[in-house]
Amino acid sequence: MHSLLLSLATTPSPLPTPTLRDGISEDQVTPGLLGFIMTAFFVVATALLIVDMVRRIRRVRYRAQVEEERLAAAAAADVDAADAHDGLDDGTRQAAPDANGNGPADGLPRPRE
Repeated sequence: MHSLLLSLATTPSPLPTPTLRDGISEDQVTPGLLGFIMTAFFVVATALLIVDMVRRIRRVRYRAQVEEERLAAAAAADVDAADAHDGLDDGTRQAAPDANGNGPADGLPRPRE
């Protein structure tokens, strides 16, 4: 095994031939003008598709963000409306009635409903 590795390491590699093999023309190994045009078309089409995809993704993200903000504002408005309805306007609660049940314990009149 060692001798095989040694012989492979010391054997020179064949030199590449500077010319084509017999029977092959240069048109058979190069893509030519048509190959270049097709490759350029695919590169440009791919770039345009990527730009369009990024634009659409940004639009979807923006719409989702606006929708979340709209829902949050609606929820906050619902909470404010519920607080106002329950008498919790501006974060203050109504005073509890006194021991006899005659209005608020602090002596202020009770708001009408």
